[in-house]
Amino acid sequence: MDLIGRLVELNAAYARAIDNEQFESWPDFFLDPCLYKVTTAENFARNYEAGVIYADSRGMLQDRVSALRQANIYERQRYRHIVGLPAVLAEEGGEASVETPFLVVRIMRTGAMDVFATGRYLDRIPVDGAQPLRFRERLVVCDGGRFDTLVALPL
Repeated sequence: MDLIGRLVELNAAYARAIDNEQFESWPDFFLDPCLYKVTTAENFARNYEAGVIYADSRGMLQDRVSALRQANIYERQRYRHIVGLPAVLAEEGGEASVETPFLVVRIMRTGAMDVFATGRYLDRIPVDGAQPLRFRERLVVCDGGRFDTLVALPL
């Protein structure tokens, strides 16, 4: 399978895990160490390091899942990801820089649906060899600068 096909499969599996509330498998999509950050387009353009969510290891991702399951209190909600086709921006040294657009719809317990976030994933993914693809870095750059609610679930 070509690289684009492998990237499409990775993004589809990633979105399916979140949308099906299989949060414990979410950290498995990342290498260790890794970087996962949710930020806004404005903050990204200004090179601000802080994000709405920031994790630089799989352990931090696992802690986020534990908090989500045990400690966070938020109104019951689900997400549905619509993920576009990835574009390989660069490939060198066995690693690809990839940009993929996304749209996330939030479904509340009442059934009400809203566009929660749109944006792009900016990923660094080792692509050498036949190993399953995993994210070394996933920056979630949201087009909007405001979130209606606590970002409880991973994007």
